[in-house]
Amino acid sequence: MDIFDDLSFVKKLNDRLAKGGVVSFVTDTVWGVGCLPQSEDGVENIYALKNRDRSKPLILMSDSVEHLLPYVKEISPRANELVKKYFPGALTLIFEKSDLTPDYMTSFKNTVGIRVPNNPVFKRLCEVIDGHVLATTSANLSGQEAASNYQEALKNVGEHMEFVFEDYGYHCQGLASTVALAVGDEIKVLRQGEVVID
Repeated sequence: MDIFDDLSFVKKLNDRLAKGGVVSFVTDTVWGVGCLPQSEDGVENIYALKNRDRSKPLILMSDSVEHLLPYVKEISPRANELVKKYFPGALTLIFEKSDLTPDYMTSFKNTVGIRVPNNPVFKRLCEVIDGHVLATTSANLSGQEAASNYQEALKNVGEHMEFVFEDYGYHCQGLASTVALAVGDEIKVLRQGEVVID
């Protein structure tokens, strides 16, 4: 992972992302693509390259929940228990979004999903990008299975990416994250994935 220690590369990476660039990376679940949440061009590029339904929002991912908190309005005590138990991990929690979260990345919904993947390569990527947060979705074209390894990510989306980062042996599990709505005190599982909420 020496590439993330190369200051000239990190500068180039951040310059490309600031101009609407999209990158692909491994997570603990499946491979993903991402851009800076503040980059409307980047978000537009993701929807275009995937031919993604505009009613399907992107989610925010980071190496630390601290970087994600400004994007949500509030986290209930019950949701905070889940954050402490399953972050980092294969759980996406959907909260009411704050004014910092752009409408164009949430399909103009008033909620946003957040997740902290448990993968060292993704963690290092987030540590070096400006803002430490990516607006993300899976690395596939609409209708395809999500990429589960580096070669599949290259095949699915490689031609549209600024960079496709290797996994350096930190492979994904191939199972999608559990998605749960956490608005108010209610916790409602919308998609059952790897994490089973008690």
